Amino acid sequence: MRSRFTLALLVAGALALVPTALITRDADAKAAYESPYSYAQTWNATLRLIVVDMAYKVTEKDNGSGYILFEYKSVESGGKVTPGSIELIRSADGDPIHVIAQLPAMPRYHEQVLLDALARKLRDEYGEPIVIKHRAPVEDAGAGDDAEP
Repeated sequence: MRSRFTLALLVAGALALVPTALITRDADAKAAYESPYSYAQTWNATLRLIVVDMAYKVTEKDNGSGYILFEYKSVESGGKVTPGSIELIRSADGDPIHVIAQLPAMPRYHEQVLLDALARKLRDEYGEPIVIKHRAPVEDAGAGDDAEP
């Protein structure tokens, strides 16, 4: 009788942990976008999207470090304010700017909708990005071991 009771407690405890594990995994979610525009264009468009287009309150921002913290509101949450962030990561010249959106209290698709709006805004305001392809170095045809003096 005692072993059945112990087993029942273990099963109940395991089931109680399942929803917590799912919530924790959702909290770690984030979405990313590779912006083919310059850092300045991406930063300016992101800030205008958050402040002007979506009317979110910016709580902190740092252009040099590349992050914006804001208060996110969704119709789904009944207008409840949750923290959000967007981070811009610079890369080598000509490489895309890595943009990461995080809304830990919301499902992942909210982050993706935000980044899709940013991509659309960049394209609408700046047009199609100019892609600069890096040229491979040209080898000197006469410098090999086979070259005659």
